[in-house]
Amino acid sequence: MAINIARRKVISALGGVAVAWPLGARAQQRGQVRRVGVLDSTAADDPVVQARYAAFLQGLQEWGWTDGRDVRIDYRWAATDADRSRTYAEELLALTPDVILANGSGNVAALLQATRAVPIVFVNVIDPVGAGYVASLARPGSNATGFMPFEYRMSGKLLELFKEIAPHVTHAAVLRDPATTSGIGQFAAIEGASSSFGMELSPIDVRDAGEIERAVAAFAREPNGGLIVTVNVGAFVHRKLIIMLAARHRLPAVYPYRFFVADGGVISYGPDVVDQFRQAAGYVDRILKGEKAANLPVQAPTKYELVINLKAAKALSITVPTTLLARADEVIE
Repeated sequence: MAINIARRKVISALGGVAVAWPLGARAQQRGQVRRVGVLDSTAADDPVVQARYAAFLQGLQEWGWTDGRDVRIDYRWAATDADRSRTYAEELLALTPDVILANGSGNVAALLQATRAVPIVFVNVIDPVGAGYVASLARPGSNATGFMPFEYRMSGKLLELFKEIAPHVTHAAVLRDPATTSGIGQFAAIEGASSSFGMELSPIDVRDAGEIERAVAAFAREPNGGLIVTVNVGAFVHRKLIIMLAARHRLPAVYPYRFFVADGGVISYGPDVVDQFRQAAGYVDRILKGEKAANLPVQAPTKYELVINLKAAKALSITVPTTLLARADEVIE
């Protein structure tokens, strides 16, 4: 029941429009209502996004914070637009929040350009040290800290899984964002592992749907190819298109998150990001209670999920090895 209530509250914040909260007004009469900003690169009506923020709200409730009673949350949805991200960062800061939750590296960059004072808790930032957001993972030393989905070396694991489900493939297109340090780093990690598997790589940029469709169609003209999808907001936003293109061109593909497989992809390996949003609520709670972001270590996942969609594999005539099925955390029939 708490999750459903939380989802309705997330949906009510569509478009980044500030909402009048009657409960919050009554709470202010009893005591101080703390303010939390949220800056996200995606869209509020995406079911995966709704699940993430339902978990965040539930996490806050578990720590004693109820949206509309003793905390008010202001959402802004940048929808992959860098200019909008910078504008919304300024808008949120003008609301004088106590802390801001930022999803994605671009949003953290926009916020840190605008403030070095307001605490920032981030999620889905792969290399915060390399990007200059924190001094170290153990002691961030700045006004930002948060949660990494994985380290670069995990990108090589995607290539390993790829060869397990499609050993005949010798050429892989890597869908990445070349404009971010994490996009560059993930591709470099995959490239570093490619020689061990006799794999030739071709990068495909994910700036817009048309570019993705043209590049995948051109790549598919060559035999023995497949797709490796890295962590980036473009792949998230266009995930259904990417999955459809892989099926249309009969390209085996490996993905970094479960929701790609739930939407029809073949295999994924990565963390439970919904759980990281719940954990982020714990960091928000600690900051609201007086702790400094500079002293809260950046956390990496302790568990990664292997998820396989047998129906999608069968459609591509892929026989998943029994050894791989035995290791899977979830098999979608």
